[in-house]
Amino acid sequence: MKEVEQRGLYYEEFELETRYLHRPGRTVTEADNVLFTTLTMNTQALHLDAAWSARQPFGERLMNSMWTLATIVGASVAQLTQGTIVANLGFSEVSFPHPLYHGDTLYSETTVTAKRLSASRPGQGIVTLEHTGRNQDGVLVATAVRQVMVWCRDAHLGTSDV
Repeated sequence: MKEVEQRGLYYEEFELETRYLHRPGRTVTEADNVLFTTLTMNTQALHLDAAWSARQPFGERLMNSMWTLATIVGASVAQLTQGTIVANLGFSEVSFPHPLYHGDTLYSETTVTAKRLSASRPGQGIVTLEHTGRNQDGVLVATAVRQVMVWCRDAHLGTSDV
């Protein structure tokens, strides 16, 4: 019987200007917000205090933006980097142009914007990914550019000389 193991993409499989839609979406809950916010020791009333938040410009509690960032990146793992990533190299250009609220559904997508072989680590490559998150109405709620180091196929499978 043939076996198929779920994995992310090897360096060679990433194609520039390809957009990956990560489905299903994730409907966010008050519990998500309170749990994440308290686990990360973020005492910001904007996430925890409904009465205080009601008097602020948005009129209600907002989802913790770090939850939003973690979720749009996390949604990409199974499709892009599961088992093929060497390291997460960093984030840049992180922004949250519109708030995410309890009850919204977050849809994530990732576009491959650049890639190159590593100059110092044979058998590995660096891929630049632009992650975006939109709510159920298509409104952009988060963006982040991330660089990851991933395996080249032959090096990871042990079939190359590198």
